[in-house]
Amino acid sequence: MAFKRYIQAALIVTLLLSITSCSKFSKIQKSTDVEYKLKMADEYYAKKKYKLAVQLYEELFPAYKGSQKFEHLYYQYAYCYYYQHLYKDAENLFKGYLEVFPTSSKAEEVDYMRAYCFYKQSPKLELEQVNTIKAMNMMQTFINTHPGSPRIKEASDVIDKCYEKMEMKDYRSAHLYYNLGQYRAAALAFSDLINNFPTTTKGDEYKLMVVKSYYKFAQMSIPDKQVERFEKVTGEYEDFIDRYPESKLLKSAEEYSKLSKKQINEIQHEQTASSAKR
Repeated sequence: MAFKRYIQAALIVTLLLSITSCSKFSKIQKSTDVEYKLKMADEYYAKKKYKLAVQLYEELFPAYKGSQKFEHLYYQYAYCYYYQHLYKDAENLFKGYLEVFPTSSKAEEVDYMRAYCFYKQSPKLELEQVNTIKAMNMMQTFINTHPGSPRIKEASDVIDKCYEKMEMKDYRSAHLYYNLGQYRAAALAFSDLINNFPTTTKGDEYKLMVVKSYYKFAQMSIPDKQVERFEKVTGEYEDFIDRYPESKLLKSAEEYSKLSKKQINEIQHEQTASSAKR
């Protein structure tokens, strides 16, 4: 019973505080003193009460537009949306800030934040990566536009993370083809991975999957196509040697080449024997 009374008392106190807070905010909104309202908006912002700050900043736009304080107001207004994780709205506001205040001392920071908003909107791997690509492009543009910026490393790190994400998405797609037994599609997808991500540290792994996929594809092929497709395996193995001569996976790739050559010899031997009988 004592605990129940404590909970009830706590709820009553919370309700009273909420009513008091609402009453105070309502008085601020009704005030005709714009300097006071701006001061209170900044206080709410500092206390991370962004929803309340946004309401006051919006009401102050007409009063301060064109004044020296408008930049400060717009800057914090944009960040209110960012801190509420409303990244699409924040990106639009950062863009607007750059259009209105292109020579601001904060322009570089805001330019970075605009690009970063696209990164924050980057979705799960299973979904389309439009915002991930936009984040990469925007960050690269930021680097090109602000070559001396202290945020260059941060921008480069974001690009690397997006790059890795795109690579992982393509890798999962390639592996799905392989798991579904669509070996030719898998081989092509793993080849695309190598071409699309030339700086990857997993190039030899992808190349082994190319060799392995083509081997599986050749095994499943009709007899008339098998020699040609096993030869494709050996060709991919030779490309493996050229690309990754020091790879620890070289022996595994070599095994598929040896098996393919063995299969070719057996098929050709059977064809020769069959021709002799005729």
